[in-house]
Amino acid sequence: MMVREPAVAGRFYPRDRHACEDEIKKMFVPQDFPDVPDRPLGGIVPHAGWLFSGETAFTVFRAIESRRRPQTFVLLGAAHRPISGSALFPEGAWRSPLGEVPVDARLADAILSRAAAGDLLTSNPQAHEAEHSLEVQLPLLQYLFPDIQIVPILVAGDETAVPLGRVVGETIRERQADAVCIGSSDLTHYGPSYGFTPKGLGEAAVRWVRDENDRRMLRLIETLDAEKIVQEARTRLNACGAGAVAATTTAARVLGATAGHVVRYTTSFDVLRDKMGRTDYEAAVGYPGVVF
Repeated sequence: MMVREPAVAGRFYPRDRHACEDEIKKMFVPQDFPDVPDRPLGGIVPHAGWLFSGETAFTVFRAIESRRRPQTFVLLGAAHRPISGSALFPEGAWRSPLGEVPVDARLADAILSRAAAGDLLTSNPQAHEAEHSLEVQLPLLQYLFPDIQIVPILVAGDETAVPLGRVVGETIRERQADAVCIGSSDLTHYGPSYGFTPKGLGEAAVRWVRDENDRRMLRLIETLDAEKIVQEARTRLNACGAGAVAATTTAARVLGATAGHVVRYTTSFDVLRDKMGRTDYEAAVGYPGVVF
């Protein structure tokens, strides 16, 4: 059986099972989700190290868990290394410190069969070997949903993302699969280290990231305006996984979603300030938490 081993355990999140569980327990805070629909269909989560974005991703998963416990999560991730088109991990399992999670091979094959006709997706497990955007979600999902299966897909950040998302949504709908789609993306990467400082440095620049640049992308997600997402990210540099966001938003829309609900949003600046008392205006990365 093909098993994908952890690539960033010990760096983005703890390597040890008990340390992982202890870290996740710290993410629990009393919270209601009044805006989350009775049957969530998808979500958008960030993928930095747990210190920075784990609580935001976990909030999305808790919001989904408060309404339903799906059998499968279709995970649509950003590719931080060059890949040729969107890449499916078709079968086998993924291993994390909390154990192995099986791939839903039947649903994966159904999506691949349908997407391959339009050259939208290939079976390419090697593309997933060093990519962290889906891996960092796995222990969080396992903690809340210990019996899940997954369908891992890395989504190209181009115009094929929307039709791929449509295929994913239509396949889930027509097979009546008990599945939720999760897209993985951070938002604006601001600062000299990212080569992006259109508003200079300082408090006003961080405010611009939060209130303007990231807000533009969140508005497209909230209104399910998937067709504009990839171009928005190209123009404004406000999502590193625009393909994953566009595909997930499209799939949720096909499945019947009428809106995206922001359950948590923060930035790396906020995390450093709140957890460490640091006010470093040299960088800010946005972390979205949205439920469809």
